[in-house]
Amino acid sequence: MVKETAYYDLLGVSPKATPEELKKSYRKLALKHHPDKNPEPGAAEKFKEISQAYEVLSDEKKRQIYDEGGEQAIKEGLDKGGGGFSSPMDIFDMFFGGNMSGRRGGERGPKKGKDVVHQLSVSLEDLYKGSVRKLALQKKVICDNCEGSGGKKGVSAEKCSNCRGSGMQVRIQQLGPGMVQQIQSQCPQCQGQGESINPKDRCKNCNGRKIVHERKILEVHVDPGMKDGQKITFGGEGDQEPGLEPGDIIIILDEKAHDRFQRHGNDLLTKMEIDLVEALCGFQRTVTTLDERTLVIAHVPGEIMKHGDIRSVLNEGMPTYRSPYDKGRLIIHFTVKFPEKIDPSVVSKLEELLPARQQVEIPSSAEECMLMEVEPGQMPGKGRGGGGVGMYNGGGNAYDEDDEDGHGHGPQGVQCQTH
Repeated sequence: MVKETAYYDLLGVSPKATPEELKKSYRKLALKHHPDKNPEPGAAEKFKEISQAYEVLSDEKKRQIYDEGGEQAIKEGLDKGGGGFSSPMDIFDMFFGGNMSGRRGGERGPKKGKDVVHQLSVSLEDLYKGSVRKLALQKKVICDNCEGSGGKKGVSAEKCSNCRGSGMQVRIQQLGPGMVQQIQSQCPQCQGQGESINPKDRCKNCNGRKIVHERKILEVHVDPGMKDGQKITFGGEGDQEPGLEPGDIIIILDEKAHDRFQRHGNDLLTKMEIDLVEALCGFQRTVTTLDERTLVIAHVPGEIMKHGDIRSVLNEGMPTYRSPYDKGRLIIHFTVKFPEKIDPSVVSKLEELLPARQQVEIPSSAEECMLMEVEPGQMPGKGRGGGGVGMYNGGGNAYDEDDEDGHGHGPQGVQCQTH
């Protein structure tokens, strides 16, 4: 039990979520609410909240403190010298290995522009065989006509008279007697650039903005063995701005669910249903691989395949990234389909072939019962005693809860008669 679930709710996971589930949920939410991707009001604050929630829940010690005492316990721990929260941008950069905020601590030289992050949905087949995907993007580039000056040749920009070159406009608003509020906003005259050009001298191609929008086609090479969440970086392909080194375009792979296979590392998991005769007498089945080859799965007659057995085929799983000929395993989970009914005339023949049944001594006072089918909706719940073992998929007990008079019902669907 946890004291409160606010951080879990922010990430959209349950308090029992694994580190992998936390990571996957944070990745999707961070990309959705990142200030550079989402200009809507409140997105930045939402991004800060989910980053703080992830920082706490991804740390085993902080998560334990939060589960036991909630957000207040986390704040008290920080007050006692437990270390403050990192910047949400730092968490994002560390998580994705990128530099969304355009900062490079300790480095000299031109300041780097913002990185641009995109998600690319890929199938399991793409990750198995590899593929080349074309991605069309709109990016900002420096205007060729004015070479980023914003004006005609030989015309230089002047300091904006409205904001005096700061790019920001400050407005004082009185809230009441002796109470004022200072509001800072982008200068509408120079669009936050701190300089302006006479309208008649502006570049006609970019209208003085110094940049234009351009459609860019990227060829994204998805190599065999790449994984969900892996990033592909195109260095210097981000938006261009005068005086800044262009940022990167970062592509995050998002693996789509597959109808036949599940990936676990380099292993591929699949299910196969076989008939009872195949489980007892052997079989041959085929499996179509992700690169459309056909594998023959054979089981030797006489070796029993039990319901729930698991077998593997070596070197038929996912290829290893940058070593595609080294593959994981194909793991098959077998389920046995039993016949609905058997012809009573062949029962004696089956008894001759199968191992002898267990002999049961029946007392003369025993009562003979007839088993009846129970519909799934009639499955009884777990009793208040809590000592029974769950017999159904729902985990319920085979017995109903006690009546108000303290007497239980016993199993449903059984009718008995006394001899």
